[in-house]
Amino acid sequence: MEDHFKPHLRIRHGKREIFDPVRRKFVALTPEELVRQQLLFFLVAVKNFPLALLQTETALTCNGRSCRADLVAYDRHARPLLIVECKAPEVKITQEVFEQIARYNLVLKVPYLLVTNGLQHFFCRLDAEQNRYRFEEEMPDYRDLTA
Repeated sequence: MEDHFKPHLRIRHGKREIFDPVRRKFVALTPEELVRQQLLFFLVAVKNFPLALLQTETALTCNGRSCRADLVAYDRHARPLLIVECKAPEVKITQEVFEQIARYNLVLKVPYLLVTNGLQHFFCRLDAEQNRYRFEEEMPDYRDLTA
């Protein structure tokens, strides 16, 4: 990931907070939130995702239960394009994490998934013909994902 990330941090009421440019407000600075903000920076600054087409903490109903996708990117027609699941760096990326994001995709039906803990990143594309995900070496630029 890009190493020029310079988060806007503050301490309020004794708690550390980080500014989320998508929600346009400060939020609690947790390890997972730091990973999400680093990824947001990477998506916008390096992969050319329009900030206006990103949404954090997207509410969903999965199997009758409320859940939240960490980040959803949309195409220019407001259709979901990519779901991102962020974990804290100390959390291992396991099959359970992929099952979690797959449940979200039963609702959103996006062509791309990204799972990260800030140290490991897994990007995959849905192969509709074979109804399975194919892992990619590198995440393409936004323009290539929407072409």
